[in-house]
Amino acid sequence: MRIDSAMPPQLQMPEMPSSPRQGGKSTGFSDTLNAAIQTVEQSGAEADAKVKQLLNGGEDVHSAMIAVEQANLSFELMMQVRNKIVGAYQEVARLQF
Repeated sequence: MRIDSAMPPQLQMPEMPSSPRQGGKSTGFSDTLNAAIQTVEQSGAEADAKVKQLLNGGEDVHSAMIAVEQANLSFELMMQVRNKIVGAYQEVARLQF
């Protein structure tokens, strides 16, 4: 069982094929990052919409808070991935050939 299969769809990372030639279409690293960023942006937009609905009296507090927390967790996950990528880049930059 995959760990991320139990995660809400907003927090799941797009799946990459195990081989670039698998399935006829290759998914590059930048494509995966762009898809993850779009997912985070969409989660934030959904949270904003639910908060606006709450302020107008059309949404309950619980669902608005859940949407806000999901957006927050998605953003924190994206920032941790970004930090790992920057760290890996800095490590490669320090290598001497």
